[in-house]
Amino acid sequence: MANDFWILLAMVIYFAAMLSIGFIYSKRSNSSSKEYFAGGRGVGPWLTALSAEASDMSGWLLMGLPGLAYFTGAADPMWTAIGLALGTYLNWKLVARRLRRYSVVAGDAITIPDFFAKRFHDKKGVVSTIAAVIILVFFSVYVGSCFVTVGKLFATLFGFDYHVMMIIGAVVVFVYTVVGGYLSVVMTDFIQGMLMFFALAVVFIGTVASAGGIDNTVEFLRAIPGYLSGTQVAAPKLDPATGQQLVEAGKAVFGAPSDYGIITIISMLAWGLGYFGMPQVLVRFLSIRSVEEVRKSRIIATSWCVISLGCAVCIGLVGRAMMPTELLTSTDAETIFIVLAQTLLPSFMCGVVVSGIFAASMSSSSSYLIIGASAMGENIFRGLLHRKATDKQVMIVARVTLVVMFLFGILVAYDQNSSIFQVVSYAWAGLGASFGPLMLCSLYWRRANKAGAVAGMLSGTAAVLIWHNLVKPLGGVFAIYELLPAFIISLLFIVVVSLLTAKPNKRMLYEFDHYMDDPLPGTLPSGTVLVDEPMEAMESEVRSGK
Repeated sequence: MANDFWILLAMVIYFAAMLSIGFIYSKRSNSSSKEYFAGGRGVGPWLTALSAEASDMSGWLLMGLPGLAYFTGAADPMWTAIGLALGTYLNWKLVARRLRRYSVVAGDAITIPDFFAKRFHDKKGVVSTIAAVIILVFFSVYVGSCFVTVGKLFATLFGFDYHVMMIIGAVVVFVYTVVGGYLSVVMTDFIQGMLMFFALAVVFIGTVASAGGIDNTVEFLRAIPGYLSGTQVAAPKLDPATGQQLVEAGKAVFGAPSDYGIITIISMLAWGLGYFGMPQVLVRFLSIRSVEEVRKSRIIATSWCVISLGCAVCIGLVGRAMMPTELLTSTDAETIFIVLAQTLLPSFMCGVVVSGIFAASMSSSSSYLIIGASAMGENIFRGLLHRKATDKQVMIVARVTLVVMFLFGILVAYDQNSSIFQVVSYAWAGLGASFGPLMLCSLYWRRANKAGAVAGMLSGTAAVLIWHNLVKPLGGVFAIYELLPAFIISLLFIVVVSLLTAKPNKRMLYEFDHYMDDPLPGTLPSGTVLVDEPMEAMESEVRSGK
């Protein structure tokens, strides 16, 4: 009981700190919608990098990934981690700097749907509305999945009622998001990113030491067929009646490993493609203080990602050597991080480390809430329904949207046995396929137009749903993760439809041709006729690197 008190105390202190940050930043964030949704484009490289990674990784980094490694060995989590690390680096390398500059040139866009609309001169709000609806649908479910993690963790640690603790955790996230806006989300995500990194490092080092060192650990794991192979997956033998792994003579029983084919490897690596379309990461690129700071952010973010993913995988693997027979189902295996923290660390330190799981879930859910709110407020309300809306009106609509998403998330999470994993998988693939190809074409292909953008988003979402439900069950080469074929289909639709429809107007082409100029030319080429308002108002900001 005393141990539980110290663990709970550490977590309560953490919750109080997150709420305090929301109130501290509330005054500044309430000054305008630009401050509320993008932090006034004044976020530094460390905050940008760590908030992007913390909001991206969510609770699966400390529960799902170690659990997968513990139960089936290195192959699945290793290839997934490689794909995610590559995706993180390429996203920062190929997208961040260009998106930050183009968002200023194309009308000072502060949200991803807003950027697409202004990039393609969508005066009717078709592009931004479609993008906003996709975001609202997928992120509302994402929020629910994060609330489930919060409730289950408290229930597992202390035996508290799942529903009560899930709602308390959800309320904490909701309050600091609705009060503080983007700046509070970025600041809390920064702190949570540091905490997640610290938690992974502490548990990893403690686990290796307690397992008898690296040599003894590797020797033990090599004895398990396929466990440390990158091309095979270990196969725990399960009791048909209970679904638990069999234990004989004090040892967990494994069967012959299954081969890890090229299709499966490609599927795992394909997760990295999703980053090009993840609004919770892309919006960080819009808010960074200066394009000159993108390179520093890229180094910080990639380093954090590689080290954190590596630690998470190794915790699961070494955890098997330390506790070979304690966690006998794939569901129980996902608690390996919590079990190791409770076993290895003093109670208060365990509370701090386990707060890393809350950090992961809270950072993700707060980002989903603020991006969903911005999609409704900026892109649907002001962009489509009430073009002359004031910042105050937009923020009222945004906060009402936060309430609706919060309640929907509670509804999704209320059943603690909710099968939302497949829906979350849909969301990653759906967002990646809907927005990823379009983002790359927006930044690298001058011929892309509004019709192509609409076709790309709709075809990407449709392809994910169709492939997952109708094609993937056929097996064989069709069993590949739906994000990859959907990404290709979306890209083809953008290219083909853009080529079959009207060319971009001269202003759009001028913006594309010069958005990377440094400094941006102050005068237009002789004879150029623009169809929109002049862009001189944005040029001083671009020249200064903002």
